[in-house]
Amino acid sequence: MTSVLVVDDMPAMAEQYAYDLRRLGGYDTAVAAGGAEALERLAQEPVDCMILDLEMPGMDGFEVLRRLAHDGNDTPVIVYTGTGSFDRCIEAIRLGAAGFIDKAEPMVRVVREIEQALERRQLQTELTTLRRQVSGESSLAGNSPAIQRVRETIARLAPIPSPVLILGESGSGKELVARDLHRLGLHSAAPFIAINSAALPENLIESELFGHERGAFTGASATRRGAFEAAERGTLFLDEIGELPAAAQAKLLRVLEDRRVTRLGASRTVPVEARVVAATHRDLDADVKAGRFRDDLYYRLNVHVVRVPPLRERVEDVPELAQRFVTAVCERFGMRPKRLSAAAIELLRAHEWRRNNVRELRNVVERMIIATDGDVIRAEHAPAELRPGGSEPGSGGSRDRRSFQEQREEAERQIVLGALERNEGHVTKAADELGLADHASLLKIMRRLGIEREK
Repeated sequence: MTSVLVVDDMPAMAEQYAYDLRRLGGYDTAVAAGGAEALERLAQEPVDCMILDLEMPGMDGFEVLRRLAHDGNDTPVIVYTGTGSFDRCIEAIRLGAAGFIDKAEPMVRVVREIEQALERRQLQTELTTLRRQVSGESSLAGNSPAIQRVRETIARLAPIPSPVLILGESGSGKELVARDLHRLGLHSAAPFIAINSAALPENLIESELFGHERGAFTGASATRRGAFEAAERGTLFLDEIGELPAAAQAKLLRVLEDRRVTRLGASRTVPVEARVVAATHRDLDADVKAGRFRDDLYYRLNVHVVRVPPLRERVEDVPELAQRFVTAVCERFGMRPKRLSAAAIELLRAHEWRRNNVRELRNVVERMIIATDGDVIRAEHAPAELRPGGSEPGSGGSRDRRSFQEQREEAERQIVLGALERNEGHVTKAADELGLADHASLLKIMRRLGIEREK
C-alpha cells in the first residue's frame, strides 16, 4: 500500500488531509507536526510520498527540502501553502519538490498530484535501468551454439519467480545473465539490486541484506532497508554466494522459505517479494561436502541452473566481442573509431582466455587500443603473452603441446596473415610477395587455413 506522510504544524489540518487521502486514495497515511519530526520519521521508516507545508515555525518546508537533497533522499515531495504565494512554490520546485498545490485545492486533485509524482519517479527508475542496459558491454554477444543455449535458458526461466543459480568461471558474464533474467522477467521495471557477497565485510553482510533499525549497532543512526526490501518486486542478485559466512547463510535460507526479513535490532518481520538470483564460480557441491556451504540452502537455490560457458568454449564469438569492445572503449575514451585487422582477430581467437574470460578479452582489447596510433589495430599491438613465442605471466615458459601438424598450420596462418596485413588485405599483392603463381593459389591456401578476406 502506498504510504503518504502529511507534514503541517497545524494538527487539525494535517489530520484532515490524512483522513481524506485515506478515504479517496486508499493510502496508508501518517502525520508529522513539523520539519524535524518529518525527517525523524523518514529516518525510521521510508515513505512513498510526502505532503509538505512550506510555512512552519522552526524548520520550515524549504529547510526540509534542503536536508532531503543533502541526504540523497529521493522521496517525492508535494508542497502546499495557504498563502497563495506561487513564487515560493517555484522556489520549492528548484529545491527538488515534485509539485505544488494550494491548501484550498479539491482533494481529488491532490490525489491526482500524488499519483503523477509516483508515476514520474517510476518512469525515472525505468529510464535509469534502460540506460544501464543499453550502455552495458554485453558478454552475451555472439551466435555460437553455447551462447545460444544460454539465451534459450534465460528466456525459459525469466518469467518464473523461483530462485536461479548461475554457475561460471570468473569473468564469463554471470551478472549479465542475471540482468537479462531481470530484464525479460515479469517485473523488469522494478529494481535490480546487485550484492557482491565476497566484497562485504563480514560484520556488515546481514545489515546490507536484511537492513537494520536505528540504534541496532554503533553507527546505525537511522533505520535502513536492506537489499531484500530495496529490490521490492524486482531481482536481488547475490554474486559470489559461496563466500557467505555461515550465519548469513542460515538467515538467507529462512528468508527464502518464509519470504519475510527481520531487520537487525527489530522484533517484527517485513514481507519481501524480490526474486533471488545467485551466482558463483565455486564448486558448491564440493563446498557442501566439505561443510563450507549449507546443503539445505544449496538445494533451495539450486532449483534452476544456468551454466555460463567460458570464452574458450565459444571462440567463434571472439571476433564480434572484440570489435564491440573496440567500439565501446573508443567511445568511452573519445577516440576515433578503430578496427581490428584479420591477424589481430586471429591472434585473439587463438588465445585460451583461461584467466578471466570475457573480462580478460576486454582488458586486452583496451591495451591494444592504447598501443595503436593508427586506425587499424594489428597483431603486433597485442600484449607479449598473446603473440607467438610469448608466454603467460608466471608460466615459466611457453612449452607448446600442439602436434606438428597444428604448429605447421599455425605458422602458415601467421605467414599469410602477415602478408595480407602488409599489403592492406590486397590478395594479389600478398600472393606476389609470397612468390605464389597467382591470387587464386593464395585464396586456396586461405580457405584451407580458415582465413576470410577482409570486407
